[in-house]
Amino acid sequence: MAAKRGDARSKRGINERLQPVPEPRSEPPLSRERIVTTAVELLDGEGVDGLTMRRLADRLGSGVMSLYWHVDNKEDVFDLALDSVLEYRGPPQTVESQDWRGEVVHMLEDWRASMLRHPWSASLLPRRALGPNMLSRLELLSKTLSRAGVADADLNVAIWSLWNYVMGATITRASFDLSDDERAAAQQRLTRLSERYPTIERSRLLLDNDWDGAFRKGLGFLLDGLTPG
Repeated sequence: MAAKRGDARSKRGINERLQPVPEPRSEPPLSRERIVTTAVELLDGEGVDGLTMRRLADRLGSGVMSLYWHVDNKEDVFDLALDSVLEYRGPPQTVESQDWRGEVVHMLEDWRASMLRHPWSASLLPRRALGPNMLSRLELLSKTLSRAGVADADLNVAIWSLWNYVMGATITRASFDLSDDERAAAQQRLTRLSERYPTIERSRLLLDNDWDGAFRKGLGFLLDGLTPG
């Protein structure tokens, strides 16, 4: 009986050795694209101050030094992450549109929406190198305004005016985010001071939270002044 039990154990041992050994699960290969995607996720969750090369490497399941085969440094990561969220895919068109205003509105609303989805981008954009996606946006915007009749001598002013409008509207929306109760309380305080501030009290300024509508209407005012006729 002992011999039979020994034979059975031996056969089990042989069978177990013949079974395929499951390979340990591993992360996808490290690449620049994966680094940038993970950096955007980290920035979305923790902001600019939360991104370090150590935290990025930990999220990727790699060593810090491995990152430098794909990116130069943290500043390079910021540039790549910023440009990735500013990619613009315009509406599909089979022929050149004659509705230049509609194109500009779509471009700038998309730009603002992209930055609001990634609030850290608004703080980075003014002090980063402009990447290919942002330069493509500016090129398309310039081309569209030029086609609409904006003179070359005025084109830079038009572009910077629209840039300032989008950036200002985005930063204000991202930072001026009061709850309904806070908004109502602020308006009540303003009402008590109505003799000093009669116009903004009458317009109910602090209760107005139609950010999208105000952005589009204000953009319309700006575009009216940029083109002849």
